[in-house]
Amino acid sequence: MQDKKHRQNQAKILRIARKIHRTTGALLFVFFFIISVSGLFLGWKKHSGGIILAKSYQGTSSELKDWLSIDSLHKNAGKIFIDSISKTLSQELDRIDIRKDKGMVKFVFSKGYWGIQLDGVTGKLLHIENRRADLIENIHDGSILDSYFNTSNGQIKLVYTTVMGIALLIFTITGFWLWYGPKRMRNKTAPD
Repeated sequence: MQDKKHRQNQAKILRIARKIHRTTGALLFVFFFIISVSGLFLGWKKHSGGIILAKSYQGTSSELKDWLSIDSLHKNAGKIFIDSISKTLSQELDRIDIRKDKGMVKFVFSKGYWGIQLDGVTGKLLHIENRRADLIENIHDGSILDSYFNTSNGQIKLVYTTVMGIALLIFTITGFWLWYGPKRMRNKTAPD
């Protein structure tokens, strides 16, 4: 009698796990699809032949003493931005990426996913890049919605990553139980 009751409890837990697993999967299918595809692209970005992530070009010298000032380099990047990318798009910087070993500085702009690589010594243009990897990363972590809705503190990204992290945890636990539970039930009922 005790064994039958235990078996019924195991079967009930399996049904609950299956329902949670199925419901979570159905509700979040689109988000899981987006995360998986964007994650694949991000994993391959350095091996995409420059399609997803532009290569870092080599400048003249890695000796910082030979470099122009950051202010001069920034002015050059701004002029190149206006001449080659857009006269109307904001030139607000997201970051300045100094690659000393490459002799190159990269100016990454906040709007439009643009980057400009300059030689640190001469200030000459090495490469203009459309930063597809940044766009894919923003899609992957949900921060693209914060940009779209102009939220102040990344609230959408925080909610999105929390929900998706908890969902993945639930998927892992229920998926394990859907695999392990039937094995456990068979082992309990196997004759000694």
